[in-house]
Amino acid sequence: MAVTAVPGVASRQTPRLRRLEDERWLALALLTPTAVLLGLFIAYPFFEGVMLSLTNTRVGIEGKFVGLDNFAKVWDDSIFRTAVWNTFWYTGVTTVFKLALGLWLAMLLNRHFRGKALVRAFILLPFIIPTVLSTFAWKWMFDPTFSVINWTLFHLGLIDQRINWLGDPDLAMTSIIIVNIWRGVPFFAISLLAGLQTISPELNEAAAIDGARPWNRFWYVTWPLLLPVTMVVMLFSVIQTFADFQLVYVMTGGGPANATQLFATYAYQIGIGTGLLSEGAAISLAMFPFLFIIVVVQLLYIRRVETR
Repeated sequence: MAVTAVPGVASRQTPRLRRLEDERWLALALLTPTAVLLGLFIAYPFFEGVMLSLTNTRVGIEGKFVGLDNFAKVWDDSIFRTAVWNTFWYTGVTTVFKLALGLWLAMLLNRHFRGKALVRAFILLPFIIPTVLSTFAWKWMFDPTFSVINWTLFHLGLIDQRINWLGDPDLAMTSIIIVNIWRGVPFFAISLLAGLQTISPELNEAAAIDGARPWNRFWYVTWPLLLPVTMVVMLFSVIQTFADFQLVYVMTGGGPANATQLFATYAYQIGIGTGLLSEGAAISLAMFPFLFIIVVVQLLYIRRVETR
């Protein structure tokens, strides 16, 4: 049975098909949903936060425009300066340890052994468990009365009295650093493992034939090729750690005596806890210049490494 074409249909569909065949129109069609989502959930809240920080808005009270008064007030706040130092220290120490331990784990997982797939899946558990759930478990482990860590150290004869892990300022910061490292190492390990598997084994074999020792093979062959992946992983880790909230809020709430106060926890405490929404917005936005500089420096370094 012959199919007759409907007059005018082909002529109406041709321009649409031609637009879809055009890479520019196709790219626009594919990127538009993502752009809309980014605008609604990132750009709009960010713009509203900026506008809120320029007023004196409180909970239930509509504010008036005050300019940069909130930022000046925040900068004169000694607790805010403590939060700035704590955030940089917390981010720097955890990133270094996560990189070192993650690289070590990645090198081990890159070898051939029985049950390798199971071990790789098990390694990811700290990263995929909900943050609040795992943090509550760690909080119980650091509890001065029911701490399994204190119990173990006591029975090993290493301590003779309970250690108040989350009540001492120095130990509290150490505790949240340990938990963050425990949670972040799997991300580094799996990401660096993926990078290691892209490196041809023949390069290391050739270096071994030439007499290079294991350390020299790693430093002069493996590490330069792994560096671009490492910098990208560190970039994501720094962004996530710099704005960390759940872990610190659940374990210490920023205490004791603001010893573990970070940008995010202090912004929440001021903005939500006391109802000073505009000051809380100013504190949260104060981290943006620092984070922006860190990200730009890392991106420039990544580009420099990739173009070598």
